[in-house]
Amino acid sequence: MSLRTAQRASLVDQVIEQLKDQITSGSWQMHAKIPTETVLAEQLGVGRNTVREAVRALTHAGLLECRQGDGTYVRATSELSGAMARRLRAAEHLEILEVRRALEIEAAKLAAVRRTEGDIELIEAALKRRDQAWADGGDTFVEADLAFHIAVVEATHNRVLIELYKDFSAALRASIAAAGAPLAGHIPHDAIARAIASGDAAAAERAGHACMEHIAIALTEQQD
Repeated sequence: MSLRTAQRASLVDQVIEQLKDQITSGSWQMHAKIPTETVLAEQLGVGRNTVREAVRALTHAGLLECRQGDGTYVRATSELSGAMARRLRAAEHLEILEVRRALEIEAAKLAAVRRTEGDIELIEAALKRRDQAWADGGDTFVEADLAFHIAVVEATHNRVLIELYKDFSAALRASIAAAGAPLAGHIPHDAIARAIASGDAAAAERAGHACMEHIAIALTEQQD
């Protein structure tokens, strides 16, 4: 009996890992509906109960969301971002900003020291897309803004910081969508990009700090 139980647990764990791979690899995008239980069971060659247990575990971890009568959707890209998303839903905008400030200002400083020519090109391209998204209006600005900051963070070449920020940005994106509120206006990020490109860590820190201050002021005005 204990051997069968161990085998069963192992099989569920294997399915959990395969489903997680679909999420973390981007095969299943954020907010996308995943295949049905029946389809997954056929693709994985396991029973529907095994798939159901795996999906339940990932739902509990915050990676998936089951919607009654609709299906199951990707909610987060990792357990960390799932936990962050739950916490951010109850957080105030200024609390979230304090975390952004800590991550993004330090990232700007490190990026100025460690960036490569390729990183500079990616940051400048992301900046152009961000500015264009603002000029165009619509719903693309939040994604373009976050993409710029992710490009800066990736230029630090600090794997822990990169993963942490990506998890945070996924949770932040979900929080913004849930609140139905955009980020605070169009605040130019040119100074951050220029400081990183020139390798000036102090200037990058100042530019990042100024950006956060502008956002803090805008958020405070919204709450008044």
